[in-house]
Amino acid sequence: MVQARGSCPVEVLGRHLLGKQEFPASVTDLLLTFLFSADTMRRVVRQSKFRHVFGQAVKNDQCYDDIRVSRVTWDSSFCAVNPRFVAIIVDASGGGAFLVLPLHKTGRIDKSYPTVCGHTGPVLDIDWCPHNDQVIASGSEDCTVMVWQIPENGLTLSLTEPVVVLEGHSKRVGIVAWHPTARNVLLSAGCDNAIIIWNVGTGEALINLDDMHVDMIYNVSWNRNGSLICTASKDKKVRVIDPRKQEIVAEKEKTHEGARPMRAIFLADGNIFTTGFSRMSERQLALWNPKNMEEPIALHEMDTSNGVLLPFYDPDTNIIYLCGKGDSSIRYFEITDESPYVHYLNTFSSKEPQRGMGFMPKRGLDVNKCEIARFFKLHERKCEPIIMTVPRKSDLFQDDLYPDTAGPEAALEAEEWFEGKNADPLLISLKHGYIPGKNRDLKVVKKNILDNKPAANKKSDLINAPKKAADASNTQNEAKLDEILKELKSIKDTITNQDERISKLEQQMAKIAD
Repeated sequence: MVQARGSCPVEVLGRHLLGKQEFPASVTDLLLTFLFSADTMRRVVRQSKFRHVFGQAVKNDQCYDDIRVSRVTWDSSFCAVNPRFVAIIVDASGGGAFLVLPLHKTGRIDKSYPTVCGHTGPVLDIDWCPHNDQVIASGSEDCTVMVWQIPENGLTLSLTEPVVVLEGHSKRVGIVAWHPTARNVLLSAGCDNAIIIWNVGTGEALINLDDMHVDMIYNVSWNRNGSLICTASKDKKVRVIDPRKQEIVAEKEKTHEGARPMRAIFLADGNIFTTGFSRMSERQLALWNPKNMEEPIALHEMDTSNGVLLPFYDPDTNIIYLCGKGDSSIRYFEITDESPYVHYLNTFSSKEPQRGMGFMPKRGLDVNKCEIARFFKLHERKCEPIIMTVPRKSDLFQDDLYPDTAGPEAALEAEEWFEGKNADPLLISLKHGYIPGKNRDLKVVKKNILDNKPAANKKSDLINAPKKAADASNTQNEAKLDEILKELKSIKDTITNQDERISKLEQQMAKIAD
């Protein structure tokens, strides 16, 4: 196990100083450089093409201004980005809403700009579908997950009708995450400590993991091919779960001993990266092998700030960016196979603290400018893009910076994944840049859920019966009511149209008669 704790005087001094909060960020980051690479620096400066990655905020006219960013006290990123749109959870009276802006729609955003506003409670998390740049999922305090189809050129009117409403949680839904390789597979996790995996194409809950977590789930991460998930929970455990077998493959108690929220994400090689707090409330990061979670591969202590560290991972470059909620900096690290495994690279600092952060997929970056990451930093009233680049003299395409990356095509259909198949992401080259293609509309073929009563709750069953009959009954009644209201609206619309048609025909007859 490699720890930042050591006998080197520089490290001892660093640990002493990092405990004092009055030191400015620049001193903290200078000390971090020593702490993370003290062993290496004694021998030679480590070679890496990412040592000189630098971040730069765009000019004011390229920001998105006058946005009322959500004030909900929830540790999600509040922002989701893809090569077409940026989505931001905003304050909304009498329900929950989020903005969806085309990337080019910079400048001041009018207060009357249309929103996606179908939830009856605040929106807590949003996630763009990796296989369709016009489809986004949202989880809310109203206990539902909704999936939305955004028009190709953005919204011209507020969107209140989702493509599908997914009901199954009994408490607020704080996490939504699309499957990385299978089409229309969506995971949601709620404060009922349950994880549900949905087939969005049919609107059904096909897997319900409601007995694996005894406390609040802080985050869920799919692995590279979507065969496993890892979760971080309030009980200080990190669990690796096979969702289709509905069993825990590996778990680690007291991953981080502090009481504050943790995060755990899968890396491309199958290892797990976690962020959390020590017993002394120092922020920590660690690297774990899920096949042997007794001891971490690496464990480093950073500073004593309170903000939860949100990790953003780029599997192509193996770089992890850590954005602390309430911090004004983004720290980035390279993961390698050599000690100390987690190498501190650099820090992007600014004056304003961040309320949330969006992370652009690789196919949305400008390869001509050697851009390797782009963040969308949320302030109190605006969203500011931050561009990370590797300085290169040549204007040619840099193959080493841009290996083939995950493309927008799904490798599997939902049914294939639920049947047990796995597939890695389908890769595309960015040599000539990425041009978004035409996305097909999301079509939901709903089976009549009211006729199909869930089977008894067996381990072998894919569909689990809801625990509380009362909840199920309420959900069914609401679904029935929705159906009746929709049918009533449809009939009224038809009658109105027919009245207008009759009126026109009568006018025509009157003219002919004259």
